[in-house]
Amino acid sequence: MHPAPSVIFFSVLSGAGFGLLTLLGFGARATSQGWPAFVFFAVGFVLAVGGLLSATLHLANPKNAIYSFSQWRTSWLSREGISAVAALSLMGLYAALIIFFDIRVAPLGYVAGALCLFTVFTTAMIYTQIKAVPRWHQPLATPALFLSYALTGGALLAGAVAHAGFLFLLTALIQLWHWNGGDKAFRNAGTNMNTATGLKGAVRQFESPHTGDNYLLKEMVYVVGRKHAFKLRIIALLFAALIPSFMMLGEVKHLGALIAVALYFTGTFASRWLFFAEAEHVVGLYYGKR
Repeated sequence: MHPAPSVIFFSVLSGAGFGLLTLLGFGARATSQGWPAFVFFAVGFVLAVGGLLSATLHLANPKNAIYSFSQWRTSWLSREGISAVAALSLMGLYAALIIFFDIRVAPLGYVAGALCLFTVFTTAMIYTQIKAVPRWHQPLATPALFLSYALTGGALLAGAVAHAGFLFLLTALIQLWHWNGGDKAFRNAGTNMNTATGLKGAVRQFESPHTGDNYLLKEMVYVVGRKHAFKLRIIALLFAALIPSFMMLGEVKHLGALIAVALYFTGTFASRWLFFAEAEHVVGLYYGKR
């Protein structure tokens, strides 16, 4: 799949933002109030809302984004939009009570935090449900991947060092699990020219369907070299998980925290770019790309 920058920025930034808001809702930084609380909540809202807005850049007509709310019965995209609005609204009320009145309504925080986490889950399900992309169609691994990155980033931004160290290692394991399953997914799906045509024997193309590129080739058939993919996997593992996890073992001060955040986002962007670039759509069989 073509790795669109707007979707990559959306999933990474909104994931970290909703992860931070989730932990704040569940009681992280419980001693903060006034301006300190405002800063943490503001970072979460800026990342979450900024990520959601960047997703509209991928639309041919961003004004049509409003229609994504109307198909909640069948569309995970619609559920994502509705849950995001509900989560941000309740979290905004929870944050306002803490910042301006020093009132912490724990049940409200739990509900808002759960909705933030559910929003990340709905984002993951947008991709998980697509059977035509076997690498994404991992009902357990893909949602776990999105949730682990979101919670890890949230713990890091919230300064929950003890939780972040564990989550970094957990994210690394889930990332390896997703890569391992994804590398075998297309083959295990059993989709080939025979299943596509219903014919038996050795089925091959007589000639290419098109003489030039088209939309499907541009968006659905993207090839990344194995050498480059391997390097990016190493970068993703080291920067988004392993190096920050070792940093969490010692005393983390302001400079160390900034470095850990920079490493996390660098590794997460690499991982998310690969999430799209390595995904193979079955339509590629029609063009003889596999």
